[in-house]
Amino acid sequence: METLNFTREQIVWQEVPGEVSLAFLFSGCPLRCKGCHSADSWKGGLGSELTAEYLQSRLERYRGLISCVLFMGGEWLPEKLLPLLAQVREAGLNTCLYTGLEQDELERTSIAIIPQLTYLKTGRWKMELGGLDSPHTNQRFIDLRSGEVLNHLFVKDTPAARPKIIPLVHTPQPAAEGALFQPA
Repeated sequence: METLNFTREQIVWQEVPGEVSLAFLFSGCPLRCKGCHSADSWKGGLGSELTAEYLQSRLERYRGLISCVLFMGGEWLPEKLLPLLAQVREAGLNTCLYTGLEQDELERTSIAIIPQLTYLKTGRWKMELGGLDSPHTNQRFIDLRSGEVLNHLFVKDTPAARPKIIPLVHTPQPAAEGALFQPA
C-alpha cells in the first residue's frame, strides 16, 4: 500500500497570498515537469509518511499562527490526501493544493478533492513561460470560494500589482508671518 510521504515541511508566506501556511512537499510526483524546482520530489517513497496523527500534532503546535495548510502535490493518491484535507478543514483552516495538473484534469481524476480546497494552483511548470510571478505563465492560482484567478497578486512591478501610496502625514505649508511653526 502506497503512503503519502513528505520531503519538506515549512511555514511559508508567499505561496498563498494573504495566508500564513504550513506547507508539505510530497514525494512521488508523476508529472516530472522539465526544469521543476522540486525535482527531488519525483522519486516516490522518500521522506516521512504524513499521518493524521502527525498532521494533528503540527496543527496544534501552530494553532493561532497559521491560517492555511498547503499541500504541494499528493493528488496522485487522492484516497490518502482527502482525509488530510478534511482534517485541516475541521480545524478551521484554509487548504491549498499546488498541482501541475489543469483544473479539468484534477476534476476528472480526483473530483472529491476539489470541495475540500480553498485555493488551487494548477498548471505544469514551463520554464519558458515562468511561474506565478510571470505575466506570461500558463499556471493559475484560483480562490475556489469565488472562482477568482489571483495571479496578479504574484506578479511584481506591474501597475495592477503596485499599491497606490497615500501619504499618512499632511505636508505642512509654509507658516504665515508671526505663526509659531516655521518650516526648516
